Amino acid sequence: MRIYLVGYMGSGKTTLGRRLARLTGLSFIDLDKYIEERHCRTVQQLFAEEGEELFRRYERKALEEVSEYDDVVVSTGGGAPCFFDNMELMNRTGTTLFLDISPGLLTSRLLRSRTERPLIKGKSPEELRAFIAESLAKRRPFYEMASVTVTRPETPPEEIVRMISRHMSGSGGG
Repeated sequence: MRIYLVGYMGSGKTTLGRRLARLTGLSFIDLDKYIEERHCRTVQQLFAEEGEELFRRYERKALEEVSEYDDVVVSTGGGAPCFFDNMELMNRTGTTLFLDISPGLLTSRLLRSRTERPLIKGKSPEELRAFIAESLAKRRPFYEMASVTVTRPETPPEEIVRMISRHMSGSGGG
């Protein structure tokens, strides 16, 4: 079984991914950390030194690799679903779960976050909210290709596991 978590940065993919992995007994992979380990640099360094286009190629290669792993929950980067045919790959090899969080909640989460994120660095709260709303609108068509969507951020992981199970039994597996 493979579960891929997709959604905007700050939507809780990594936090939920760890909880789902513990609950289901699956392994957990944070795709950004996976890339960092492979390239011995942070995502921020890769963006700064090699640019977004090359980073997206690294991300695609990493996604191809983890799509061959069994029994994993994969937290993808916020942009991962939007490049190449990444959503098609994830849907073909597992169950995709979109964490659909409002721009307002994303803004407040990202303002409190200690994680450095290259795409939003240096933005004021107003600029950040506008940036999130605009980029989320562009990414939404990709995110909405996911098999399962969670719209309530407070949804307990146990309920999410049930949603995934219902999807998998309804579609004959995944």
